[in-house]
Amino acid sequence: MNSMRKRLLVWLLLTVLLGGVVAASVVFYQAREQVNELFDYQLRQLALALRDRAYSPAQLAEALREEAGSDFVIQVWSPDGRLLYGSHPNLDAPGPVSPGFGDVGTSSGQWRVFATYHRGLTIQVAQHRLAREALALGAALRTLIPFLLVLPLMGWLIWKLVGREVKVLEVAAQAVARRSPESLEPIDASAAPTEVQPLMSALNGLLGRLGTALTQQRQFIADAAHELRTPLTALRLQLQLAERARDEAERDRAHAALREGIGRAVHVVEQLLALARADPEARNNVAHRPVDLADLARSVVQEFDAAAATRGLALALDAPEPVVIEGNRATLHALMENLVDNAIRYSGQGTGAERIEVRVRRQGGDAVFEVEDRGPGIPSAERERVFDRFYRGESAAEGGTGLGLAIVRRVAERHGGRVELLDAPGGRGLLVRVTLSLA
Repeated sequence: MNSMRKRLLVWLLLTVLLGGVVAASVVFYQAREQVNELFDYQLRQLALALRDRAYSPAQLAEALREEAGSDFVIQVWSPDGRLLYGSHPNLDAPGPVSPGFGDVGTSSGQWRVFATYHRGLTIQVAQHRLAREALALGAALRTLIPFLLVLPLMGWLIWKLVGREVKVLEVAAQAVARRSPESLEPIDASAAPTEVQPLMSALNGLLGRLGTALTQQRQFIADAAHELRTPLTALRLQLQLAERARDEAERDRAHAALREGIGRAVHVVEQLLALARADPEARNNVAHRPVDLADLARSVVQEFDAAAATRGLALALDAPEPVVIEGNRATLHALMENLVDNAIRYSGQGTGAERIEVRVRRQGGDAVFEVEDRGPGIPSAERERVFDRFYRGESAAEGGTGLGLAIVRRVAERHGGRVELLDAPGGRGLLVRVTLSLA
């Protein structure tokens, strides 16, 4: 039974029914006991009233003949055990008993008896058990009438109240169902019960985050389209130039420019894919495994050795020991790749003695990856903006996409780390420090 409304109705109605049955049983038992006590009181009072009459035995018997229509059996016994009077001579009533109350059995059934002495006579009043039980049962059953009337009323009220309260959730669900994908305004939770408001607040928070994500996605698509339009337009122009070339030399130059344009377009697409993979919202989609940052940095340095050498630069790796974290190797590789690529691009043309330092070390409970170059650096005013997608400062190198540092920050945040941009020691160049938690 997955319906909250049905569960509430079943349990509340069962509880009310069970409570009503228990209460009715207790009331019925108490009412029955009280009626029996009242009948005992009547037996005693009737016997005592007869005892207080100042009659001789003959006169007493004569006076008692008027009680023949009573529901009680009245008997008067002489001291020698003779029955002087019996109100119902045709009944098999009990014989003389000791003073007080007693239960006596005869061939006609059980009797409740009260006896008292008066001037040597025994006055005895008896009532048949069946008659007592019938009267007591009738009186007790009459006490149950309010329960029989109230229980259905309570069930109806519970059904209406549960339906009314659950309808709040149905109204909220209908409000969400009527919305279009573009309608992400918060749901009005002012009229919702206190117990439902945390759910409504969480739903409004989700709608807010979803709106932010959709806005960022639209902006990302627009920026990506704009960024791809330039290299694709250039490719089309270069292709036209190659087709119109008048000689082999001009055609070779056009093909070279075409290859360069294709390389730039491929680089933009690769960066866009890397940014999508590094999105922190996709954290649960990729399993984290132990990754040795020192070994990963070594492979990245080897990949870029040739590119650095063509610019007269040298890559120096300082990773004396394994540094293992829990993470995704592909995205961490993209982080290191972008930082090393940026360092090579912005260091310009070297003389062979220019070095780009790549370091991996432990620092307390963290793993630290650093890349230090001797380029122009980044002005302090721009150090936060350079993490925005497609942002390129005035000193940005040719061929960049404005996505490298955005990817670096995304990957670091996805691994619970942070990125810092610092001035390199000596006042020239940039030091990028990525701090991640150790495994």
